[in-house]
Order: sequence, then C-alpha cells, then structure tokens
Amino acid sequence: MNDLGKSSQFRLTAAKTAREADGRKHRSQKSQTLIVNALLELVAKGNLAPSADQVADAAKVGRRSVFRHFKDMDTLYREVSHSLVATTEAILQQPLAAADWRGQLLELVDRRAAGFEKMKPFLLAGQIHRHRSEFLKSAHAKFVGMLRDIVMGVLPSEIARDTVLVEGLNMLLSFESWNRLRDDQGLSVTRARGVLKQMIESLLVSHAREAAGRLDGR
Repeated sequence: MNDLGKSSQFRLTAAKTAREADGRKHRSQKSQTLIVNALLELVAKGNLAPSADQVADAAKVGRRSVFRHFKDMDTLYREVSHSLVATTEAILQQPLAAADWRGQLLELVDRRAAGFEKMKPFLLAGQIHRHRSEFLKSAHAKFVGMLRDIVMGVLPSEIARDTVLVEGLNMLLSFESWNRLRDDQGLSVTRARGVLKQMIESLLVSHAREAAGRLDGR
C-alpha cells in the first residue's frame, strides 16, 4: 500500500469554530473533513476513481451527506486539490544544495523522483478526472507551470534561450516521463533516476558541442 494510505499527512484538520458558533456548524465542518479525508485515503490506497458510495462508506457517513456538503464529485475533488497543492509545493520547491546549475539540474531528478513517488496516486487520479473538470485542468496547468518555473530558475540565461533544450529538459523532468519509466517500463526508482540523469547529461553535452561549433564557425 502506498505510504500515504498508512499515514495522515494529507488529512485535513477540522477547522476550529469560534466560541459563538453553534454545534450544527461544527458538526458540518467535521463531516466535510471526514469526507475529504476519506477520498484522500481511498486514492492513496490505489482507488483512483472512487464513487460517492465508496467515499461515504470510508467516511462513515450517508451518501446523501456527501452531496449535502459537496454538490457533486467535482466540487469534492476541488477541495481535495486545495489540500494537496501545499504538500506538493513543499516537496518540489525545497532549496537545492548543489553549488552549480548542472548539479542542481541533476538534483531536480532526485527531488522530483521523491515527490512524484509520494504523489503518484493523486497525480494519476487527476489524469482520470481532468478531462471533465475545468478546475482540474486549470490546476494541472498551474502544476506544470510551477515545475517549469523551477527548471527555468536553475538554468543560466544563455542556456534558457535554447528553446529545444528547455523543452527537452522539461519533458524529462515531468511526471509523465517518470511514470512511463516506473510503471510502463518497469524500472526501479534507482534505475529510473539513473536513466533520466544520463539523458539530461547527454542533452547538456550535445548542447555544449553545438554551441562550441557555432563559435568555431564564426
């Protein structure tokens, strides 16, 4: 079972009510939290498209309670998305330790390998539901933009001007590439990291040779 299914790190904490808030509001907030946490845990355990009934069973509430708090499943997925964004950003936006940009670029492979492995069920669930949710499409675009911004922040300006190199690096450092190596090609985490690092290094060597050739031809 995925580690997320055994821990509570993605669980939401029921909001504390003000002293003057009535018990009904408090119970409503608690029920919403139970429902969101139930969906998170179902996905973490590998059920990438749980039904409302399954969510209700896991939350130990009635099916009508799910739709009383969330008008449809898309609304529920929106709430879950808010819970995951902060966790994803915390994993992927940590400061890089390498002293030079090439080392930082390779460090991104390790950073994203850890993040993608932890977030895999949720990212895969997003792929399933994104086609019918404008909100999830927008959230995915922001996620891809964040990943790209991190790469662009590492690259020197002269390197960042090479659009082919930039697009190739972003492709190699994407979740889709990672998932292809891990799930479709069956590589271990260590082997997948090694393949990506070697491909990135090959791209950089090729770019350096082309740049040197252009200088020699002036």
